Amino acid sequence: MIRHAYSSISQLKPQVCIVGSGPAGFYCAHQILKVLPSCTVDIYERLPVPFGLVRYGVAPDHPEVKNVINTFTKIGEDPRVNFYGNICLGQDVCLGDLKQAYHAVVLCYGADNDRKLNIPNENGGNIVSARSFVGWYNGLPQDANLQVNLDCEEATLLGQGNVAMDVARILLTSVDELKSTDITEHSLEALSRSRIKCVHLIGRRGPLQVAFTIKEFREMIKLNNVRTEFRTEQLAGVNEALADLQRPRKRLSELILKSASPDENKSNASKYFRPIFLRSPKEFQLDGSGHVSGVQCAVNKLEGPVEKPNAVETERRELIPCGIAFRSIGYQSVCVDPAVPFDEKSCTVVPTEDVYSAGWLATGPVGVILSTMSNAFEVGQRIGQDLMSNSGAAAKPGSGHVLNIVKNKGIPIVSWEGWKAIDAEETRLGKLKGKPREKFVSVEQMLSVSGIR
Repeated sequence: MIRHAYSSISQLKPQVCIVGSGPAGFYCAHQILKVLPSCTVDIYERLPVPFGLVRYGVAPDHPEVKNVINTFTKIGEDPRVNFYGNICLGQDVCLGDLKQAYHAVVLCYGADNDRKLNIPNENGGNIVSARSFVGWYNGLPQDANLQVNLDCEEATLLGQGNVAMDVARILLTSVDELKSTDITEHSLEALSRSRIKCVHLIGRRGPLQVAFTIKEFREMIKLNNVRTEFRTEQLAGVNEALADLQRPRKRLSELILKSASPDENKSNASKYFRPIFLRSPKEFQLDGSGHVSGVQCAVNKLEGPVEKPNAVETERRELIPCGIAFRSIGYQSVCVDPAVPFDEKSCTVVPTEDVYSAGWLATGPVGVILSTMSNAFEVGQRIGQDLMSNSGAAAKPGSGHVLNIVKNKGIPIVSWEGWKAIDAEETRLGKLKGKPREKFVSVEQMLSVSGIR
């Protein structure tokens, strides 16, 4: 029965469209082609370049994580896959256009917004989104002109996840170590003038509930010229709780306890990393010029099970001074087209008959590339099976219909060959500076190098 269905759909040559060229998009394409070898998969990307968060979210000093780009490149060069860059869903084309052109549409455009704290003075000067800061040092065009003033000695990060750890590490790492990475030139220059000596990492709950992983923490405590300092009283009870912890959490907690002991090798360190637990930000303090000077926090106590306790605010308050503050409490997906079946409460897409979602747009912005891969494989498998069972489907025009709409609007389209031209030039420029690549930070530059302009 399945063989007959596959034979029918194979003769039809199913057309599938993927919106978003990050890990979810490429992994989903890979799985669809595995289930339906006769399928054509067209990947649309709002930027002229592919790879999403692997290019713009992974820290410059984590090149090993970016090696997954080699896998995505093989998928992108498959003759059954087409890449169309510089096309934005909701602006250049609408979901209705895509549904008209394809048997299935997969939305994989991720989570572009960051969650707000919604506390007084949040829009004050030098209060920065961690997501935007990551985009700034990684070359995301929309963040290229981010106003960041590092002319201060103390920085505060609100949130204790891996993104917050990345930001803290970049702020405390010496420029000499960063200059051989693919960090952007404009951010390297700004970091070279930074006066930041201390980074506070603030979390609502305790050391047993931190969201960062052991890899990121180990990198932090190994940083040259940086001393990690905990408030000893905040680690009370951690040792007693170790026996009941799951292995990953136990290993991390043991390392936290170990790193809390004075390190003689770091006695002369001039920079400090200071995690602070059981604090909820209540208000930003601003100086006379409207710039942040501190974060007023409520002191919390924990109630409930160790694995997932509630942070309950007390009446006590603490002011943590800083000259720059970063909000890092999570990302959010947005609805880019009124026709997208978007759940405003969960900020995810609810799949319908011919519209699917994968990655953070499906699960919410949690997990690493491996978890995104698992979800995308599952969605790709489902799409393949759905198309096989729909043997009576009519033919669809595919990319021809969509590209006509885009071209009639005068919008330049970047092909895979165009991306390869951008890639080659970035690599060439990087080689001149002893780094893997020098990223273009404007869409205009990318379009020019791609051969379109």
